[in-house]
Amino acid sequence: IGISRRHRHLRKRPVSSFTSRVVVLPIDNIDTDQIIPARFLTTTGRDQLGEALFADWRTDVAFPLNHQSGEILLAGRNFGCGSSREHAVWALQSYGFRAIISTDFADIFRNNALGNGLLPIQLESQDYERIRQATDLAVDLAAQTVTTRDGFVARFPIDAFAKHCLLNGTDALGYLLAAEAEIASYETAHA
Repeated sequence: IGISRRHRHLRKRPVSSFTSRVVVLPIDNIDTDQIIPARFLTTTGRDQLGEALFADWRTDVAFPLNHQSGEILLAGRNFGCGSSREHAVWALQSYGFRAIISTDFADIFRNNALGNGLLPIQLESQDYERIRQATDLAVDLAAQTVTTRDGFVARFPIDAFAKHCLLNGTDALGYLLAAEAEIASYETAHA
């Protein structure tokens, strides 16, 4: 019971549909050490990590995060490669991002994002190029679409279980805990 109470306290913000300005960072192979440099990994807290997001790149006045804001990051291909640090996802969320759009994500980063309530949207190259110039986008997880202001719609794939968890603001453990009564009933019937 202690675990389930704690887990309910850590419930994630559900992801459904939202419209936001887009921060464009079309650089390929951005690894997790660039997203959140190792020297900032001395904490397990998430709230302050956004201040260190892309810390080494933000010293350049022209860096996009220094003059753009939004809840959607449009990144280059192979986003989140490198080490498996979950802190990269936490830093992106702490900064305010709710979705990352790319043509390709590193597998571990994608799984960390999905497990923490950050939506990794993988688009086909032609769709990515069509939305690359957009200043704002509408994301609809239920419909699995990204829509530009002029009406162009790009569809993206997502694992059905990950989609369920994101829409309901939970994760695999929360899903199991929500079925606690059914599991107990099954266990009693099949003792």
